[in-house]
Amino acid sequence: QAQLVESGGGLVQPGGSLKLSCAASGVFFSLNAMGWYRQAPGKERELVATITNVGTTNYAESVKGRFTIARDNAKNMVYLQMNSLNPDDTAVYYCNVGSITRAHKFGWGQGTQVTVSS
Repeated sequence: QAQLVESGGGLVQPGGSLKLSCAASGVFFSLNAMGWYRQAPGKERELVATITNVGTTNYAESVKGRFTIARDNAKNMVYLQMNSLNPDDTAVYYCNVGSITRAHKFGWGQGTQVTVSS
């Protein structure tokens, strides 16, 4: 059974930074691309960053150049470094495998709230 535990969210001022962490198990971590998703109130959940099992990364245009995804295969951890945050980044952030269709099959963790506000 998949277990995904996200942490590191919080309240930050515009222009600030946060680093999110995700402990993953039960998702065949070493074989799968992993991703960070976010869901803002009233909006669809969107994929913002992915990293393959060998470290190739991809980003949504809205976060490119500001967010960095990383993984530690030895620890089954995924990270998201977020810089130059703006209010549009306010959302609940989730990690999961890097395909939303497959992610729904694994299920979701509780997410971590990121609020960007002055």
